Amino acid sequence: MSEQKLAAELRTEFGKGYARRARANNLIPAVIYGHGAEPVHVTLPAKATTLAVRTPNALLSLDINGEGHLALVKDVQRDPVKQIIEHIDLLTVRQGEKVTVDVPVHVEGESAAGTVHNLELTAVSVEAEATHLPETLTVSIEGRGAGEHIHASDLALPNGVTLLTDAEVLVVNISEAVEIAPEEETEAAPEAAAEEAPEATEEAAAE
Repeated sequence: MSEQKLAAELRTEFGKGYARRARANNLIPAVIYGHGAEPVHVTLPAKATTLAVRTPNALLSLDINGEGHLALVKDVQRDPVKQIIEHIDLLTVRQGEKVTVDVPVHVEGESAAGTVHNLELTAVSVEAEATHLPETLTVSIEGRGAGEHIHASDLALPNGVTLLTDAEVLVVNISEAVEIAPEEETEAAPEAAAEEAPEATEEAAAE
């Protein structure tokens, strides 16, 4: 994973009012913590940061008043409606340091004809060097038949990456596809009900 270089500015103001002003100025409030040090409160450029955090477990190379800091994105808080980033939590890391992260699982390929796959586990927990974190772990289901299972232990891990999720946890399940009734059969019921409705009205009028 490549480092995303961003210029950060130290901040001394806090609270929702300040956060709103910062976002109005295209800045995102963030806090850097870790290694037992006091948290460092900064603001980050909104556009560049939004692009950077699209990558899972993004590693940021921050320039804070000319001093370099490596930080791993740990939490991104978004507005539930507008989905704009409101705040970011960052974990300070060092070159060669190992960290624990959750990595998304990506499925590729097509299972055998007449089958479907279910992704039972969308991410697995791994330990790896902070500067060499995998963005995703890919598993192939090409040609796999009904009844086949892929467990966490079956995932191919890059060198230096250790699986922390239970090896026996089910990641992908291949099963037979469920047949769906033809459209004409499903449409027959509403048509029959429409035909019966006038008869029911005529009987009520006769009474």
